[in-house]
Amino acid sequence: MQQQTKFEKIFLLTLVVLGWFALIGQFYLHITLDIASKQELFIRFFSYFTILTNLFIAICSTVLFLNPHSSFGKFFQQQQTRTALTIYIVVVGIIYNTILRFIWDPQGMQRVVDELLHLIIPVLFLLYWLIIVKKDSLQYKNVFPWLLYPFIYAVIVFIRGAYSGFYPYPFIDADKLGWNKALQNAGLLTVFFLAVSLLFVAFGKFISKRKLSNKV
Repeated sequence: MQQQTKFEKIFLLTLVVLGWFALIGQFYLHITLDIASKQELFIRFFSYFTILTNLFIAICSTVLFLNPHSSFGKFFQQQQTRTALTIYIVVVGIIYNTILRFIWDPQGMQRVVDELLHLIIPVLFLLYWLIIVKKDSLQYKNVFPWLLYPFIYAVIVFIRGAYSGFYPYPFIDADKLGWNKALQNAGLLTVFFLAVSLLFVAFGKFISKRKLSNKV
C-alpha cells in the first residue's frame, strides 16, 4: 500500500472538514423544515442521491485520513472504489448544475451547503482522483458493478415513492410525470452513468499507458 504524502493528507483533511460541515448543515436545515413530520423529514434527507453520495465521500475521506491501513481503509484505497465514488459525485455535480440549479434559488446558509454538496466537493474529489489516485488497474468490466448503487437507489426511491408520494427529484417523479416518463428518465440516467464510467476507465488506461511509455 502506497504511503500517503503530506499533500494527500491535506487534501483529505479538506474533504473531511468540508464534507461533514455540508452534511451536518444540510441536515439541520432540512430537519427544521415545517413541511412534514420529523420522522418523514429524516427519511427524506437520506432519500437524496446527493446526500448519500456526499456521505460516502465524507466517510471515505475520513477513513483514509485517520486510519488508511484499517480494513475499511484498504477498501477505500482500492482504485476501483475511489473511481466509483468519483463517478458518482461527478454525476451529482453535472446533473445539479445542468438541470436542477435553475429551478430554485437557495439563500444564506442553504446556499453555502448547496454549493459545497453540488459543486465544491465534486470538483475537489475529482481533482483528488486525477492527481492522487492510481489508475493502472482499472478495467472496463468494473463499470457494471459500479452501476449497482444507482440502480438499487432508483428501485428504492420508486418503491417508496409509490406509497409515500415523495420523489426526491422532479425528473423521476412518477406521480407528476407518469411511470413511463419517470422510468424512461431513470433509464437515461443509467446510460449516462455507464457512459461516464466508461470515460473514466478509458482516461485511466490512457494515463497509465502514457506513464508507462515515459518510463521506457
